[in-house]
Amino acid sequence: MAINNINSMTNSILRPSDAKKTAENLQNPFEAQTKFADYLKESLNEVNQSQNIADKLTGQLAQGKDIDLHQVMIASQKASITMQTTIEIRNKVVEAYQEIMRMQV
Repeated sequence: MAINNINSMTNSILRPSDAKKTAENLQNPFEAQTKFADYLKESLNEVNQSQNIADKLTGQLAQGKDIDLHQVMIASQKASITMQTTIEIRNKVVEAYQEIMRMQV
């Protein structure tokens, strides 16, 4: 696996093509919810894919296959960063939900 493939995968996780769509393009709340759910699923699948790639490369290195250590370390760090970012986003969403629930109506 080339480093360019890892870079393009990370770029698609951090800057997905669907992020350019605005609220004006959405026609109704159901469609907005569906697209948001699809976006979340796609993002989580990409995070999972980066974790799987890092695991695969680490396994190949452990088996003694001809693989560059730098490539393994870069993939591992990218997987770690995407996971940490996902966790922080989840934490912020939970905080926002809790804040909304504390609001008095």
